[in-house]
Amino acid sequence: MPSIDADPYADIRPYNDAEAPAALSRLASNQELANALADLKLPWLKRKLPLLARWICQRWLIRRLRGVNTIAGFQLLIEPELAKLIDATAQFSCSGLERLDADRSWLFVSNHRDITMDPALTNYAMHHAGHRTLSIAIGDNLLTRSWVADLMRLNKSFVVKRNIKGPRELMAASKQLSGFMRDMIEQNQGPLWIAQREGRAKDGIDATEPAVIKMLSLSRDRKTESIADVLCQLNIVPVAIAYELDPCDAMKAAELAAGPGYEKGPDEDVRSIGYGIAGDKGCVHLSFGEPIRGEALTVEQVVDAIDAHMTHHYRLYETNLWAWQRLEQTQQIPALDIHSGTASKEAFYARIDAMPAAIQPFALAMYANPLRQALAVGEDG
Repeated sequence: MPSIDADPYADIRPYNDAEAPAALSRLASNQELANALADLKLPWLKRKLPLLARWICQRWLIRRLRGVNTIAGFQLLIEPELAKLIDATAQFSCSGLERLDADRSWLFVSNHRDITMDPALTNYAMHHAGHRTLSIAIGDNLLTRSWVADLMRLNKSFVVKRNIKGPRELMAASKQLSGFMRDMIEQNQGPLWIAQREGRAKDGIDATEPAVIKMLSLSRDRKTESIADVLCQLNIVPVAIAYELDPCDAMKAAELAAGPGYEKGPDEDVRSIGYGIAGDKGCVHLSFGEPIRGEALTVEQVVDAIDAHMTHHYRLYETNLWAWQRLEQTQQIPALDIHSGTASKEAFYARIDAMPAAIQPFALAMYANPLRQALAVGEDG
């Protein structure tokens, strides 16, 4: 791997084709990855004969990776598996992508509901529309296992450093990240995906953190460039993703109920990733917005434009309505565009009722809050 002196982004950027063979070799021989695959593919055998299940998955992995030696080859290997997964767990649709030039590099700023599936579904939509695949921002808190880091960086993920102590170190990491993204856009190296905030919106309220937008401008030359100069060049496009059902709803609700003192277990993010990938999502809709334009964009203007897209173009499902009705103790149906999905009202309420009583209000609020936000905008208007 090139040194950081030769490549200022070597420790955060996705792997390149020269680095792919070594990373693929590490994955093929990784026992933890084989174990995780056994949990996913052979759970019944894993419970009875764990060593055999792991051995079978290891051999399967070696066969699948044989002959793959580039990033594009790896992504082509993943794509059919992702397609099968989406068909099995979601009814997926998207809108707005047809307005965007496939030959340009866009910086997609998305709401964040699921650790893996938000960017994966965005990537899937873009691939099938003839766009280049995304480079995806991922926090280093999710890369504590070497095989996860290899897997993500092979799949064009770039690293957001969060486990940093000290303001100087944080500023240096933020400038590095900002420089990487700006270079990618200005050199037309392909589209990028980042979340509008750090961490998932577990309460269902999609709000852009101004610090994220301000970070995008840190690569500027303070003597010759303003924040507006940089923001206007980044081709920022808002993206709103809506899930009829959240496979992690009970986990998120339990965390919210526990309050700010809640501490995640060592494998909790991994479990969230697994539930998000394999769980029933019902209908999922992805809405691509218009590029944010302006001669002198401010951080506040960009934040407002992204938040407005989330509120106006987030697709509401009946699950959002039913949660709101139960919390408000009403049968009223607001004058909003609400879509039918795969779940029945009885099945949705049974899903909520199966959760511990203490976390049910938090789970309901998670589903109800997007509808509440849409109502609040209507009242303001």
